[in-house]
Amino acid sequence: MMTKNDVKIKPGKLFINGRWVDSVSGKTFDTLNPATEDVITSVAEGDSTDIDLAVTAAREAFENGPWEKTDARDRSRILLKIAGLIERNKDELALLDTLDNGKPINETTKADIPLVIDCFLYYAGWADKIHGETIPVRGEFFNYTLREPVGVVGQIIPWNFPLLMAAWKIAPALACGNTIVLKPAEQTPLTALRLGEICHEAGLPDGVLNIVPGYGPTAGAALAGHMDVDKIAFTGSSATGRIIMQAASKNLKRISLELGGKSPNIVFADSDIDSAVDGAMTGIFFNQGEVCCAGSRLFIEKSIHGEFVDKLSNKAASMRVGNPEDTGTQMGAQVSKEQFDKILGYIDTGKQEGAKLVTGGERCGEKGYFIRPTIFDAVDNNMKIAKEEIFGPVVSAITFDDVDEVVRQGNLSVYGLAAAIWTMDIKKAHRLARELKAGTVWINAYNAFDAASPFGGFKQSGFGRELGVHALESYTQIKSVWINLGS
Repeated sequence: MMTKNDVKIKPGKLFINGRWVDSVSGKTFDTLNPATEDVITSVAEGDSTDIDLAVTAAREAFENGPWEKTDARDRSRILLKIAGLIERNKDELALLDTLDNGKPINETTKADIPLVIDCFLYYAGWADKIHGETIPVRGEFFNYTLREPVGVVGQIIPWNFPLLMAAWKIAPALACGNTIVLKPAEQTPLTALRLGEICHEAGLPDGVLNIVPGYGPTAGAALAGHMDVDKIAFTGSSATGRIIMQAASKNLKRISLELGGKSPNIVFADSDIDSAVDGAMTGIFFNQGEVCCAGSRLFIEKSIHGEFVDKLSNKAASMRVGNPEDTGTQMGAQVSKEQFDKILGYIDTGKQEGAKLVTGGERCGEKGYFIRPTIFDAVDNNMKIAKEEIFGPVVSAITFDDVDEVVRQGNLSVYGLAAAIWTMDIKKAHRLARELKAGTVWINAYNAFDAASPFGGFKQSGFGRELGVHALESYTQIKSVWINLGS
């Protein structure tokens, strides 16, 4: 296993037009290791001026560069090469994400990086299969469609899955022939910058991928509002999503949003209880609960409530929280002090609201942003901790009596990103899969992902889809061509 002593971490720069450059202002910011609170390195801080330079490079590369005109199978080969280079450097990339984000090395090694590789492989396969269609229209006409790239795409990604979120955005956009300006989260820029190196090494032409680290109100806002950007793809909070929509309205650019969630995880008495407990653990404590589709509302049928909460709390209390670089660690550090304080604030709110704290609810250790896995019982669905996205290792247990009640309560949220159902009754499972308002529904599973399956939300969890063939719709536009065959 690679250690941080094996990785040479250098100061980060901006990647614009195939070159590594300082920000025009000369400003930098520090990126911290949340497990130790130590500075990892400094990174160039991009702002509106740097975004403008990156967009100019992306526009030139799209209009006059080779990428959009590159044979689709040659684009596929470059995506395959990127996947191969990620595979070759997988241990380094896993460690960089662990150091920058605080997540356990077992998760970055066994989940994040394999999914990144799979994403590039999947869209490499799509590059030469993006095509139009012929349409039997009335009259003496031949009508066909062309599916063309959108153009210059601005992509803004979050800090919870730094490299994976970059892959979800970059791979389909490149497969379709677009050029990109990517703004990684300021908390976790390191793997995005390393990916820039990998893409350059794989032969991606200059200007096709530009990476500008910086802060949301400066770099992010400048990208969202830029008049020469054709589309924005954003993953993050619903509050920021609203700001993105307003900024994008300046030139009516296309947008896709993958936003917050407060997902119901529903356990029926006829389920395999031990499997459901394991699923509930994964649903809320994976990645320290910093998951947009986390199963943070745990609905338990009343007849098994006591048994289920006891089993869940025993497992949660025994989780190993600590050094993310240790392969025995099951839960790492929250990404930042800001997030750490926010989660502890919600825990205090839960106590004040009258929810019963079963386990956790406090800091773990004296250094680093560690919080013990936290379970609240006797939660009312109208409590703040059951309504607002905490984005941390905090689950609210809520009891229910029957199917109609749990469907109503499950849908009683402004969000609709995901849901899970635990039951041996296949009819009941299919019924709930239809009636729950969520973009993803897992049955007897949680946090299952594949590059081929679409992911996205209903309601205030956003619109548009990541992954699968549906992501190609976000990065292409349709042109209808009419040919007069009459005399």
